[in-house]
Amino acid sequence: MDQLSQEILKELLQKEREEKAQYEPAPAVMSSPTAVDHWTPAVLLEHGERLRHVALAGTGTTGETLKRYPRHTTMLSFRSTDGVAELHRNFADIFVVLDGRAVLATGGRIIGGIEIEEGEIRGTKVEGGSLLEIRAGDVAHVPAGVPHQMLVSGDRTFTAMVIKVQEKDLEQEIEAENAA
Repeated sequence: MDQLSQEILKELLQKEREEKAQYEPAPAVMSSPTAVDHWTPAVLLEHGERLRHVALAGTGTTGETLKRYPRHTTMLSFRSTDGVAELHRNFADIFVVLDGRAVLATGGRIIGGIEIEEGEIRGTKVEGGSLLEIRAGDVAHVPAGVPHQMLVSGDRTFTAMVIKVQEKDLEQEIEAENAA
């Protein structure tokens, strides 16, 4: 990848991090291990509409963390533009599509991949993978370690609850690599 493409990708990733930090509430403390968190579709769509206004005034994408747990996080995501290519070495993404539709590119390889933090790779696009259209009502699970990218074309938009689930333990993975 040429220097200009790398600089553009770094700028996009920085803007994405800034937007997420701006609208991401402080991590919630679990009040009780038996507490139940509940979000109705109406509540999530109402939050999604607020995210829509923020995204359309900015880069076309934004999200917020609903709640953090010891081994998973619930988030809400809105986009009217393509996302960056991603790979989470230790976390799976589960998309519960609330509104709109997008194409989920999975597999293949990430073009221009940069490790932005340990186990988290971002790039410009997924190449050579499979394409799957997902729409309201669909649920898609992307396992840890699988390149993926959300593609939103034309004037379409996409709102989803995203559940990031720790599927692999980084410390165990490092120990296994060192033992080999």
